[in-house]
Amino acid sequence: DKVIRVVPESERETQILRAAFNRLKVDLWQPSSPFHIIEGMVTDVRVPQNTSRSLLPYLQQANIQYTILISDLQKAIENQTGLKSSRNRRSLSGYNYEVYHSLEEIQGWMHHLNKTHSDLVQMFSVGKSYEGRPLFVLKLGKRSRPYKKAVWIDCGIHAREWIGPAFCQWFVKEALQTYETDPAMRRMLTQLYFYIMPVFNVDGYHFSWTNDRFWRKTRSKNTRFRCHGVDANRNWKVKWCDEGASFHPCDDTYCGPFPESEPEVKAVAHFLRKHRKQIKAYLSFHAYAQMLLYPYSYKYATIPNFSCVESAAYNAVNALESAYGIRYRYGPASSTLYVSSGSSMDWAYKNGIPYAFAFELRDTGHFGFLLPETLIKPTCTETMLAVKNITLHLLKKCH
Repeated sequence: DKVIRVVPESERETQILRAAFNRLKVDLWQPSSPFHIIEGMVTDVRVPQNTSRSLLPYLQQANIQYTILISDLQKAIENQTGLKSSRNRRSLSGYNYEVYHSLEEIQGWMHHLNKTHSDLVQMFSVGKSYEGRPLFVLKLGKRSRPYKKAVWIDCGIHAREWIGPAFCQWFVKEALQTYETDPAMRRMLTQLYFYIMPVFNVDGYHFSWTNDRFWRKTRSKNTRFRCHGVDANRNWKVKWCDEGASFHPCDDTYCGPFPESEPEVKAVAHFLRKHRKQIKAYLSFHAYAQMLLYPYSYKYATIPNFSCVESAAYNAVNALESAYGIRYRYGPASSTLYVSSGSSMDWAYKNGIPYAFAFELRDTGHFGFLLPETLIKPTCTETMLAVKNITLHLLKKCH
């Protein structure tokens, strides 16, 4: 299998690509559906070996330029995960934050923190997944007073975006390690609670480790079609299954049979609704594109508290860039990325959480979903700066 990049330069090329990708059922990495492909849009697509024999000559014949991003995908996957068994996966301190971890390892790590850091960490479950796995969340913060504002952070709504869960773990590690020494972190954990969900789509994440590295959706079964899963970021009750989502169960952006059909989405939505007065920020971590997005995603319109959110995004992106010079684009999701309905970010915002952001972490397509483990540390370090920036902005009060 290969991953190729195409940038359609005209309406003609756009139509050809949409039709070809629809017909061949290729795996679009970016954007998430052929429907989103427009003139000038960077389009990354995974092409199975047998398809590439027909697709690549077809593109050449149609005079459409493409570049090969990854020429041998299997090799790239093995380079990333093949070392696992031979390598000592535990660092000196016991847990290595610079490798990707399986669901079992992540849940074991959560249990361990719950035991060893009970002053700052409390672990609980908001429900069960389709396959019956617990949906664990860590509540992080000093129990300094009965009522505190809170920040919700989730990672891994889309299974194959492994850098997300890696960041959620990194965030917790940083909080616990720097709480004593960093006044900003101390302030954050004293004045706020953080609800952190390292793996939202637990079934899908597990499946991406065991069966299909590029699985995106949940793992619920559809009786009529022999296709599994729903896009957990199209299943929320906000303009559900409108533009940018698909009604077809086999599509990557399938919105599900009805809003909150997925137990994972239902459980988190229930928790957020219950705590909507307390939670002031919602942060969701995805990959890849290097963007910081805020509402709306489902329409081109300006949110009421635009100036506060926009300045928070601007400052966060500058903080992020200060680490390694990585530039993030930022703006409303609809105009910065593409229109998509039923997203968790729009839902959170519509449900009264004033700061709702979705991060698209590294990179811009060179490695795509296969971001090497050597890039976990720089990616998480710079993202940490952005998250701290947003959180401190929140404490400064701008609504």
